[in-house]
Amino acid sequence: MIHKKLMFPLLLVLLIIGIVAGMKIQNAISDDKVSDQVKKFADVLGITSRYYVDNIDTQKLTEAAIRGLLDELDPHSTYISQEQLKRVNEDFQGSFDGIGVEFDVINDTLTVVSPISGGPSEKLGILAGDKIVKIDGQSCVKIAREDVPKKLRGPKGTKVVVTVSRYGKGELIDFEITRDKIPLYSVDASFMMNADVGYLRMSRFAATTYDEFMQSMNKLRGQGMKMLMLDLRGNPGGYLEQAFKITSEFVPRGKKIVFTKSRTKDFEEVYNSTGGSFTELPLVVLVNEGSASASEILAGAIQDLDRGLIVGETTFGKGLVQRQFDLFDGSAFRVTTARYYTPSGRLIQKPYEGGKYKHSMMLDTLEGDNIYHDKDTKDTTRPVFKTLKGRSVFGGGGISPDYFVKLDTLTGYTVQLRRLNLFYEYVEGYLAANRKSIENKYKNYIEFRDGFVVDDNMLGNLKDLARKKKVEFDAVAFSRDIDFIKISIKSQIARDLWGNEGNYAVFVSNDDQVQRALGLFMEAIKLMKM
Repeated sequence: MIHKKLMFPLLLVLLIIGIVAGMKIQNAISDDKVSDQVKKFADVLGITSRYYVDNIDTQKLTEAAIRGLLDELDPHSTYISQEQLKRVNEDFQGSFDGIGVEFDVINDTLTVVSPISGGPSEKLGILAGDKIVKIDGQSCVKIAREDVPKKLRGPKGTKVVVTVSRYGKGELIDFEITRDKIPLYSVDASFMMNADVGYLRMSRFAATTYDEFMQSMNKLRGQGMKMLMLDLRGNPGGYLEQAFKITSEFVPRGKKIVFTKSRTKDFEEVYNSTGGSFTELPLVVLVNEGSASASEILAGAIQDLDRGLIVGETTFGKGLVQRQFDLFDGSAFRVTTARYYTPSGRLIQKPYEGGKYKHSMMLDTLEGDNIYHDKDTKDTTRPVFKTLKGRSVFGGGGISPDYFVKLDTLTGYTVQLRRLNLFYEYVEGYLAANRKSIENKYKNYIEFRDGFVVDDNMLGNLKDLARKKKVEFDAVAFSRDIDFIKISIKSQIARDLWGNEGNYAVFVSNDDQVQRALGLFMEAIKLMKM
């Protein structure tokens, strides 16, 4: 009972702090109105706490009330608990303290997908495919995925013992690992696709993304890059500053990249390019519905300034600006304070009502050349804008590509193979018997990409494994998805041997969006010279 009495005033203070912060953003609301609503909530919470038939968790109720308040506003104003905030900060700060492995839980067993390059696990000789069966002497079989970081992460310098089962080894192996600072990379891969075209894939815009980007670009330029394919598919965004700095590398100095509008003038900003090293480099940007926020700022600026071609599918349409306010208990909340607009004045945000989107901006019926966006005119509700050189582009949310390429959907059979991690499991066994022969035959992932063939025997063994896992064979589906199945096996082998770069270098060789984009650089050059 004493605990409840103490918790109530603390939680009331939390709510008041949140509302006061909201007052700073929305100063049109009078002090009297806010005070009335605070008192109203305090009355409801106090009476409920005192008289409800069962004991209640006032913290849980208060957090639910805050979430409900923010859900009424838009899809991106949100409450972040203390635990969630810690994970979010790690993701975007670019590092965490731990043992340095990418992992998955496969068949109830914690499995190393890949040791992180330069991390303590790699230095000790832990390999992709190793199964961690004990942590500090305690069995971790059937461990939940969300519990793994709690066991493996910890302060730099502390130690943890992991016991590993390795394919082909009869005995378990103990590794005493000293935790260290582990980098979280946002540039997943960068390599030369051919003698002229560099490829760079970026998974988010974190605190270190610009530095990673410049390192990769300088590497590619040193390898002879004359054109760039920038892959932002599935990139949900992140720090605006990082997107702005990267976009500036492609855009001449002084050109507008993005601007914001708000009913609070202090939150309105204009971002003009500072200029960079690659303003004359022919550019193709790949996007899809998973490309959002900062990715859309970059793609929208490149399109509006006729600086390169956008290829793929219509982006997500996330153009609301949030500011984060930290609360006294280690939690935080984010409130939308402005909207993003591309240089031509297009609002990136797609329509919404309260916390829900009205509809998707994906234009599924489109395919092929749309450089002058004449196909978009079928939707007469979308406002028309002009690029720097006079091309028509359309608002209404998201960035519509200059060239639409839809990816084929997979059959249910292949979806099951992926869902059950059977490509990974098959390759684990295959490499146990063939790793040395592949390493001896192929010096690097380019030679492997161009020379290795997934044969019928390998496909038959995958089918057998699937049957053992109760996946009923579907000949029609298998035949339809055969190219995807082969490239999935091949790219998984490359990942185990050469890391992410090997994986992507192999996988994109059979990626229709990438291959179509590869043939569009002459159009990108024409656009720059218009």
